[in-house]
Amino acid sequence: MIAKSRALAAGQYANGWNLSRTGGGHDTRAATRHRLTYTVVVVEAGDRKAGPQRPGSGRPHDPSSRDSELVLVACRLCQAADAEPVCSKTGVWSGRSFDVCRCPNCRFVFIGNPWLEYDAIYNEDYYKGAGADPTVDYVGEITSFARSIRRYEWRGIHDRIASITDLAPDTAWLDYGCGAGGLVRYLNGSGSCEAVGFEQGWAVPRLRSLGIPILDEAALEASDQAFDVVTAIEVIEHVLDPIAELRRLRRVLKPGGLLFMTTGNPCPFWNRLDEWSYILPEVHISFFAPNTLAWALEQAGFAPLFPGYGPGWTDILRFKILKNLGRRRTSPIESAVPWPIVSRLADRRFAISSQPLGRAI
Repeated sequence: MIAKSRALAAGQYANGWNLSRTGGGHDTRAATRHRLTYTVVVVEAGDRKAGPQRPGSGRPHDPSSRDSELVLVACRLCQAADAEPVCSKTGVWSGRSFDVCRCPNCRFVFIGNPWLEYDAIYNEDYYKGAGADPTVDYVGEITSFARSIRRYEWRGIHDRIASITDLAPDTAWLDYGCGAGGLVRYLNGSGSCEAVGFEQGWAVPRLRSLGIPILDEAALEASDQAFDVVTAIEVIEHVLDPIAELRRLRRVLKPGGLLFMTTGNPCPFWNRLDEWSYILPEVHISFFAPNTLAWALEQAGFAPLFPGYGPGWTDILRFKILKNLGRRRTSPIESAVPWPIVSRLADRRFAISSQPLGRAI
């Protein structure tokens, strides 16, 4: 996972957000602390009965209302002033409480008070599945590469891309936020393309020791229009400024290049976000309805595509189901499951394949 996401590299964001470090220069030995400035507006609860309202347009306060005030925050995606907290989630690792906010204008869902101490969050424990996301198993993917259930996802991603665009041994493929490098390793082993990864933090020395090709920050910045395919698998939900992140990915893609992402879809849980287990608020802080992600892609220079369910998704969802059941290794028992049926039913429930792809324009 691209822990300290590139949207966090610059102090001033493209769409007006300011992220600045407290104190002096970056110290890689300790947690880097950031502060986020955003607008908070307090309006009377009665003001929103008729739908989204701009601050100051409501009626006088009703003292009989159970909720006397409603705190609104600026949307981190479209900058509208009337996003509101809809529930709270407690982090499984830190025990902190986080506000889940929803924008009525662009339908972006986000953590309104994200925890931004990246060195503390994305440490060795995180990569071992003992941190803020207990379902990940990056270290296990290195030590048990041949038997990791993630091989299903790697195969599925390869097949999904191959069904949309032509692959050849000289196809340049970047896996952005490559974690332990499993997809890069799998792709290069297949001979169907030339893959390289980008990652930061704790995993980097391990990737290099395994000989998995990765780009450092300088090499990525020098890679304008260098790639035919970019994958960002479970990355976009980690980033604070998604449009800035997408613009960075657009910059490294050739015109006509393909961006493939996986991320959760909040729509099936729209009115009960507190029940959506995908919200791991210490690490997952940005959530997109499919049309919202399509709009963000357009702002970044992509044409959004909606190919829907197709080749590769059976394996991608097979991995996700097994991961969420706590399985980490392949087994004869799970191999007996009718995965084409089970995966399709899971996608109807969670609508993961409804998210768009991006074609660089």
